[in-house]
Amino acid sequence: MQKIVVGLSGGVDSSAAAAILHHQGYEVVGLTLWLMRGKGQCCSEGMVDAAHICEQLGIPHYIVDSRDLFQTHIIDYLVEGYGAGITPLPCSQCNRAVKFGPMLGYASTELNINHIATGHYARVSYNSQCDRHQLKRAVDRTKDQSYFLYDLTQDLLAGVVFPLGEVPKSETRRIAAQYNLKTADKPESQDLCLVEANGSMRAFLDKYITGKKGEIVDTEGRVLGEHDGIHHYTIGQRRGLGISAAEQLFVLSIDPGRNRVVVGDRDRMTQTECTIRRVNWVSIAPPSEPIRAEVQIRYRSKPLPVTVVPLSSEADPQIGSRVRLIFDEPIFGITPGQAAVWYSEDLLLGGGVIERPTS
Repeated sequence: MQKIVVGLSGGVDSSAAAAILHHQGYEVVGLTLWLMRGKGQCCSEGMVDAAHICEQLGIPHYIVDSRDLFQTHIIDYLVEGYGAGITPLPCSQCNRAVKFGPMLGYASTELNINHIATGHYARVSYNSQCDRHQLKRAVDRTKDQSYFLYDLTQDLLAGVVFPLGEVPKSETRRIAAQYNLKTADKPESQDLCLVEANGSMRAFLDKYITGKKGEIVDTEGRVLGEHDGIHHYTIGQRRGLGISAAEQLFVLSIDPGRNRVVVGDRDRMTQTECTIRRVNWVSIAPPSEPIRAEVQIRYRSKPLPVTVVPLSSEADPQIGSRVRLIFDEPIFGITPGQAAVWYSEDLLLGGGVIERPTS
């Protein structure tokens, strides 16, 4: 039997993935990463449920203390980003630096196993014509999580299996119930793990960043109100600004140097271009000429037509390789720090971090 390590968070998806592989005849080993203290699927509650699933399936279970990695790559990363006036996306960073890489390394060095599986909804295959492992959307587009996996390298994709890539979410629940798994009826987490553990992103950030009062101004520099810390604001935000105006106002930019939040009307939130740093080309080799694609600038945003223009063949070590995205139509709410991921139909071509919007 082929051996495989399954990353178990304690949720229904990873539990079903383990059950599917076990039923298919794999010699399955469960692995849970201890990311932080507190409640949530990635913490104490999740570890207990993951252990219970392994007991039900009759498979070994290992727990790896990954709190230092999580602190460095996620908590410090978020705190630094929000303090600098951007809104980082932690999930892609976490998948590459905290989960997939370390899990595959542990499986290989400690267990002599060369493949891992997770409960993500995505598909991966090898294309011999271009000699690349290719990442595709899940069959169930409503649950597709490939957006969060754009930063996985070829080495990581070579060792990853996604058992739920072809499975509708409704079938996942049925599979979990079929094997009488404890997690079959477990509610899904609706928030980031840090939000779930701390109650809100604001509460989490307030543990690490001391708020400093400053001005909320319009694009002409007129003072409209006062804020209690720039880390409480994100680009595109319109609720909770704490100011009254005749028209709806949105956060247009955040100026950490002057400790200011700049607001304006919706029209000023649309952009025709933006630059992307730390680009990872996934399913195709880095192109030397512009290509056409469809881009998502948020997980749930509609894919929109775009031209992807490579900016330089020599990557800056601080920001990696860069591209410019030129949209067919202006896009609302482009947020520095978030991920932009581009596709050709179901094939994920590449992605990166939004650097700055340009008009």
